[in-house]
Amino acid sequence: MPDALPNASPNGNPTTDTGTGRPEPSPEILAVESRNIRTLSAHYISLRLGWIFKTETVIMPAFMDAISGAGWLRGCLPIVNRICSSLPPLFYAPQLKGARRKKGILSAATFAMAIPFFVLAATWWRFGQPENGLAAGLPGWLPALFLACYGVVFVATGLQRLAWATIQGKLIRDNRRGRLLAVSGLLGSIISVAAVLLLIPGWLERPDHGFAWIFLMTAAGFVVAGSLAWLITEPPDAATTIPQRRPGQLLLEAWDLFVSNRSFRRIACVAMLFITIQLAFPHFQTLGREMLGDEQRQSGNYLMHWVVAQNIGFGVCTFLFGWLADFFGNRVVIRTQILLLASVPLIALWLGSLADNSGSGFYWITFSLLGLTPLTFRTINNYVLELAPPSEHPRYIATLNLAMTAPFFASPAVGWMVDRFGFEPIFVTVSIVVACGGLLTFGMAEPRLDEHLEESSPVDPTSTVE
Repeated sequence: MPDALPNASPNGNPTTDTGTGRPEPSPEILAVESRNIRTLSAHYISLRLGWIFKTETVIMPAFMDAISGAGWLRGCLPIVNRICSSLPPLFYAPQLKGARRKKGILSAATFAMAIPFFVLAATWWRFGQPENGLAAGLPGWLPALFLACYGVVFVATGLQRLAWATIQGKLIRDNRRGRLLAVSGLLGSIISVAAVLLLIPGWLERPDHGFAWIFLMTAAGFVVAGSLAWLITEPPDAATTIPQRRPGQLLLEAWDLFVSNRSFRRIACVAMLFITIQLAFPHFQTLGREMLGDEQRQSGNYLMHWVVAQNIGFGVCTFLFGWLADFFGNRVVIRTQILLLASVPLIALWLGSLADNSGSGFYWITFSLLGLTPLTFRTINNYVLELAPPSEHPRYIATLNLAMTAPFFASPAVGWMVDRFGFEPIFVTVSIVVACGGLLTFGMAEPRLDEHLEESSPVDPTSTVE
């Protein structure tokens, strides 16, 4: 076999063609790969520590219920989440591509995630205490402030995820990203669960349910994660100038990628169907709470149990599926994860249908399986990194995130329908849609086996889209 020939990568770093069509990172990057795996793991563990205190399926809907019990408002959470975490990354992707080092952007975005939680903590300390009128009623503007802060959080989260995926694509080889996911996910879950068990019980027993302390802990985890991002060893990319393009041009480029690249279009459709599980996120804890007795409901400890179950499920599944992805590829792992998630709404309904609410003692199973959701999202990102040319990682990831926005426009209507018709029709529909996403994976390519994947033409940054 002839020696591998050196090439120039799109980002300016030398690479080696391994004969599979996939460039090998430069020796400079390979020399620090193990160190970067440890550093990225530490960043993700800290991020996970903050995230567990704002769990989307438990804490955020519970806070919304505390300030306003309307189902349509609860249903606004997923659409605010998705729009804010999808459009800004798409518009920022060219700037990220042109940045010589990406770790500063990762750090800044992570710090920005903390700011709204400092605001919410201060607001709850001022208005959420019983002596300040909690029993008599909260300010009418509080739901609007919460949704605004929630939106800012996910603008920053979208940029953080885009930078995280791009840095992984630059610094970590395809068959080691599962290892990074496995180690950081498992350790992050162990540390996060320990923190929840130590802190949450006392906070939930407070008259104000401890939301101020919960938000402060979330902010602290993000601050630590943002600081750790600076420890990443990242060789600079070649200097490039990326002309500014209008949002409309970027949207047209995203559409062109979707329609012209069959392999990307398939995984984008899979992701759109999978992500509909999040439409039911705010309502899982509502269904579970209805199964509890008055004494259990008032104590608030059920929230801790569900958060712990979800994060244990995430940690165990991350460790298992991360290693499987490195050995067998991401395609089969994505398929398994999505089909498991399709069963979650049906399990929740079955537990809720048991006589005398006996299913409440096992409702934690629902949340342990929901821990697969962020894991599946990251596995899909890793799959897309393997599909994309290295120089186009930001564009592919941003376009994928945008594609997953479409189902969320139905989210407020889903919340209204839960109030009007109950949980059964919504949960069954969500389960069917997610299962269709799992079935669609049977037509996906496996980048590590298919040497001649179809690629869309990289966008010339000097061109314009009419």
